[in-house]
Amino acid sequence: MSAATITEFAPAKINLALHVTGQREDGYHLLDTLVAFADVGDRLNFAPADELTLSINGTFGAGLSTDDDNLVLRAATALRKAAGATTGAEIRLEKNLPLSSGIGGGSADAAAALRGLAALWDTDTDLASIAAKLGADVPMCLKSEPLRAQGIGEQLQAVVLPGFHIVLANPGVAVSTPAIFSRLDRKDHPPLDALEDADGDWLMWLTDQRNDLEAPAFSTAPEIAQCLDALWGTSRVRLARMSGSGATCFALYDSEGCAARAAAQLKAAYPDWWVTASQLQGSTS
Repeated sequence: MSAATITEFAPAKINLALHVTGQREDGYHLLDTLVAFADVGDRLNFAPADELTLSINGTFGAGLSTDDDNLVLRAATALRKAAGATTGAEIRLEKNLPLSSGIGGGSADAAAALRGLAALWDTDTDLASIAAKLGADVPMCLKSEPLRAQGIGEQLQAVVLPGFHIVLANPGVAVSTPAIFSRLDRKDHPPLDALEDADGDWLMWLTDQRNDLEAPAFSTAPEIAQCLDALWGTSRVRLARMSGSGATCFALYDSEGCAARAAAQLKAAYPDWWVTASQLQGSTS
């Protein structure tokens, strides 16, 4: 690759808690969610080119299309138009996260595309306004830092969170987010408790929150409930929950060693699952 190549990391987005608080007349659901980002994710490379092209490899690359509907190309096309760029880019996506898995893979890739191409094309175009038009998760993935997201995901508030040792597990089933939302028994749940109530003890605070999409996800794909039970069955687990609309679940631990041992235990018991120990990145300020 040329010296001008730019690399962007697209971290997995973890919904530590997700409350569904309403639904707008246009069908969009209102959420209140606490989000953090892991140190595992996809990786994108950008190199100068005359046209916009996308190639995909990596563990989960085979399941993705490179046509114009791909969210990375949609982000690239939108930015090129907004910036008035006259050149293209050769984009290479290393897809390391499972597809349709509730950890923001596609949204994180689109956000990374905006960041990387803005640098490649040397433009100061407002990326947040483009991200908001690409999907509810893209604006938060553009920031890739601990935050609270409300509304349909566009109301973002930075949150001071510590780092957490985490295990991510996905049982290998893909679920449809609209299908999960359609199975909600109610759509007017209470919002998150006041963040101030955490008073530094985030694990205790998180225990009192929930993911309102767990019950409909379990009824859609029982494997998700099995995955969550398996995480709860690991040693020294502090909290286990589903992320987003599934199927990925996570568990928090007190140390890197505890997380590594739990991941090894799950891999041995469920060799067909995607399991990884990771670190949730805390706030930088």
